[in-house]
Amino acid sequence: MRIQNTSYSRLVKSISDFLTTSLIGPWKQRSTGLLSILLGFYIGSNLTVYFFERTGNRLLIVLLMVFLVESLIRLRTNISLKKAKIIILILDNLRIGSVYAVVLEAFKLGS
Repeated sequence: MRIQNTSYSRLVKSISDFLTTSLIGPWKQRSTGLLSILLGFYIGSNLTVYFFERTGNRLLIVLLMVFLVESLIRLRTNISLKKAKIIILILDNLRIGSVYAVVLEAFKLGS
């Protein structure tokens, strides 16, 4: 039985390929992926708390984090996939970690 090549099946395949790339492979790739997720979480959580304490303006902090995430996305699209696979993994995991930190802060604040 063969599955049709629909947009949903391509999406599921790309998500599973991304997750298995982070979890399967040489130790250098796995450790770099894990460290970049943790570093993204650390940067995201500290930036939000630091700038909130300094300015007291949540809107400015949200705009800064959106700008940071969008710049990582733009940087990722400019890098060739075949040349720098590890750099793309680092950028993606930094973005995932920082977004997770911001969402976690939002849940802690109750907003």
